[in-house]
Amino acid sequence: MRLALTGGGTGGHIFPALAVMEAVQARVGGTAEVRFFGPEDRGERVPVEAAGVPFVVVPSAAVRGRGPLQLIRAAWRLLSGTVAAWRALRAFKPDAVFSTGGYASFPGSLAARLLRRPLVVYLPDVHPGWAVKAERLLATKMTTTTEAALAHLPAKKTVATGYPVRRGFFTTDRAAARANLGLTTNDRLVVLAGASQGAARLNAAVFEGLEALLAAAVVYHVTGASGLEAAEQVKAKLPEALASRYHPAGFRNDLPELMVAADLGVFRAGASVLGEIPAAALPSVLIPGTFAGGHQRNNAGWLADNGAAVVLEEADIAALGGTITNLLADESRLAAMREAAQNLARPDAADAIASVVLEVARK
Repeated sequence: MRLALTGGGTGGHIFPALAVMEAVQARVGGTAEVRFFGPEDRGERVPVEAAGVPFVVVPSAAVRGRGPLQLIRAAWRLLSGTVAAWRALRAFKPDAVFSTGGYASFPGSLAARLLRRPLVVYLPDVHPGWAVKAERLLATKMTTTTEAALAHLPAKKTVATGYPVRRGFFTTDRAAARANLGLTTNDRLVVLAGASQGAARLNAAVFEGLEALLAAAVVYHVTGASGLEAAEQVKAKLPEALASRYHPAGFRNDLPELMVAADLGVFRAGASVLGEIPAAALPSVLIPGTFAGGHQRNNAGWLADNGAAVVLEEADIAALGGTITNLLADESRLAAMREAAQNLARPDAADAIASVVLEVARK
């Protein structure tokens, strides 16, 4: 079998594609030949090639919020990307194409339609962005994270599967993960991550209340590459006892293990939180970004409505430190949030999507 993957822009689109690829490989005995088709201007190539998947560069561009000249350039990149994807897919001859949405996926998805290749489109967010809204017209089948998204997608060809996460979320033992980090039963652990590209305002809010936070918890802070230098400077000024409790990093491969071990998470509300917070059974504070049409607010609201998270609007981000410490002091609320998150977990999501991909590939 030959499988083409397309998507990108953020880890919330890349990692689901890789998780589904692993599930497809497991289904076919590891014999699937896989290639990833997408742009490489936001770091897509690194995680894809680290997973052993050949990367084929296909230009793309965002169109939301662009001015007239930028729209002309974006349209040209989308056209050239579609031509590049058409040529590459025609040569590869995939049995199926799997798209995880985002602007990076559109040229590959359109090319798949033009070549009459089966196309499965996955919506990771609660509400579709412009790319998935267009691709729902092209798709053979669609899958999505939550039942809440079904109202925005074609009912006859869409199934809610859950969000496919990395296997580490379900194979990590919480007690063992905490022991590996040197935590005692009395230690509180908070994990903060701004997203695959980092989040400057979130980092600044963390720095502002860091000493009080470190008095209450051990902190692992994923700053993004652009925020790491500032975090190291802040750490250097902390008292030694507090500095030893602060662990900043630009990126962490062991984020699944950290989230499973943690007592509380603080994140933006990109698509990945819909799968990773339930998989880690992690009570969380979510600060939805206001960019890209505000889709993160819908993701955060879904988790909050189901009892797994607290939403803190970006306008109120100065209250982050107090929100964290108040939650850490409320054991019964944390326990209820943990149970609510765990109840949302869908460990079979990747396999369910793999079934859809294989179904259309066999036709």
